[in-house]
Amino acid sequence: MFELSDQKKELLNTNGPLLILGGPGSGKTTIALLKANQIIEQDGLSKGQLVLFLSFARATVSRVEEQVGQMISSGNKKHIEVNTYHGFIWGILRSHGYLLNSNSPLKLLTPPEAASRLANISNEQEKTAEKRRLFDAEGIVHFDLFAGLGAELLSRSNSLARIISDAYPVIILDEFQDTNPDEWSFIKELGKRSRLIALADAEQRIYEFRGADPARISEFIKQYNPKQFDFGFENNRSNGTDIAIFGNDLLSGRNKEKKYNNVHIVTYPFRKGNWLHFDVKIGAIKAARRLIAAGQKNWSVVVLVPTKKLMMEVSDYFSETQNVMNKTLRRVPHEVALETTGPSLAAILIGELLDLGVAKEDGLNQLIKNLCEHIRGRNGNEPPSKANLELSTALLDYLATGKIRGTKRQSIINDCKAINDAIYDLEYSGNPSEDWIQIVDILSKSSSDVIKQVVVDSQYLRILHKGSELRSSLSTMWRSYGSYRGAGQAIRLSLLQDYFSSSTKEYRGIHIMTIHKSKGKEFDEVIIYEGLFQGKIVNKIGGAKSIEQSRLSLRVGVTRARQNTTIITPANDICPFL
Repeated sequence: MFELSDQKKELLNTNGPLLILGGPGSGKTTIALLKANQIIEQDGLSKGQLVLFLSFARATVSRVEEQVGQMISSGNKKHIEVNTYHGFIWGILRSHGYLLNSNSPLKLLTPPEAASRLANISNEQEKTAEKRRLFDAEGIVHFDLFAGLGAELLSRSNSLARIISDAYPVIILDEFQDTNPDEWSFIKELGKRSRLIALADAEQRIYEFRGADPARISEFIKQYNPKQFDFGFENNRSNGTDIAIFGNDLLSGRNKEKKYNNVHIVTYPFRKGNWLHFDVKIGAIKAARRLIAAGQKNWSVVVLVPTKKLMMEVSDYFSETQNVMNKTLRRVPHEVALETTGPSLAAILIGELLDLGVAKEDGLNQLIKNLCEHIRGRNGNEPPSKANLELSTALLDYLATGKIRGTKRQSIINDCKAINDAIYDLEYSGNPSEDWIQIVDILSKSSSDVIKQVVVDSQYLRILHKGSELRSSLSTMWRSYGSYRGAGQAIRLSLLQDYFSSSTKEYRGIHIMTIHKSKGKEFDEVIIYEGLFQGKIVNKIGGAKSIEQSRLSLRVGVTRARQNTTIITPANDICPFL
């Protein structure tokens, strides 16, 4: 049973706008849901009215939905809606976007497609202008435009703003400190008519790169004069440990040369070869064994690293067997939080090859277009190399002119023609797994590196747990039509759902992800690992501000743990925060 401090009891008896401050695990979410339950029971909501809980991370939404189910009666929980900021705003734009743009319906530019479309624009102002042009001219909406368009829509339509606020008279704003200027503008439109409850932790502000402002909390205070509550020193997530205390001490440097219960600093010597990531693999195995020996069911361990590159290195190391000190270090089953853009674009390319519903020449053109999309967009927000950008431009020019210069580029065109010919000679079995493999086998025979990369990226769909979902969609298509007509579009829609879904997935077993990815998640044990030469916790590029962001990120990672946190750092280059 959740015990209420005197301050939390006072909060439940307070009306009007609220600002709830507190560190990780201080109970901000729990008390906000109890407040929502009280509003439903005591203030009463009209038929169709809901208390809205908004958060950034799908993982947080999932966890909050689980808490709602545990804490609130079935009669009351039907009056609570939990959603991401993006998901909520897209619902409004999808229904009423015609008020801003006559192109109907609006089309969403998914992150993989956006990465490809904007790959040749490096200037951020130009990139922002192109996103707006796509909306104004074609009705295509980039994720970054959601909040600004939502604010514009509510400010220009008083009737719609009244409808929204009548449906949601109370709105809980999770992770408020991370809101960017457009999101703050949208929130202010909501706050003109709805009662706002903001949950914030200024020390978890790790998204300044996307516009989060240190002044945001004070702006909320100035705008709404809320009753303020600060639960900064309370700890419900890792109660009985010093994890939260250590996390708070990190911010001021008071952690140095102090000892903490359930927080462990481990150093490791220079490693190479089979030893390279030995220490973190052993650490994960020991953590799992501790939890199993304690009889804990559904346990979870996460390895957090500073960079995507180190994440993939560690994942590869866990996936292989090493022989160390005449002992066999077996592979460690795990899940890894991959960049999804490359696998998504690879899946779309393969899906459209499965679809033989176009003329052969059109099939070749579509293959080259999809290959260019993969070349330009597979790295997500990271731009393609200059060479790859020039390559994709040359391939697209070929589609317009029929001319190509350079042996390497001509070889890619020849490979695409051979792939297209082979596809049209295939006889499908109707078993999506077998037919998918046939396509991948044809691609695998290519000598072109960019086509081989499609094959490599497609293999990660299994790790992303998208394989079974895609097979189900393709099976339904075959049973209905006797073909895979429309497979590419079906895969696009399937992958699109991931960006809005609030999957109720619980984290079980061993996981590997970046520290940034861990925000909003909880695990029994956390292992934070930094590499010898790359993948450092402290990012010194960018000076003092960047270093401070690294400190905030480390604190976020440390406090994801319920039971134990271990930080593994090189002995000859110990993290300066430790």
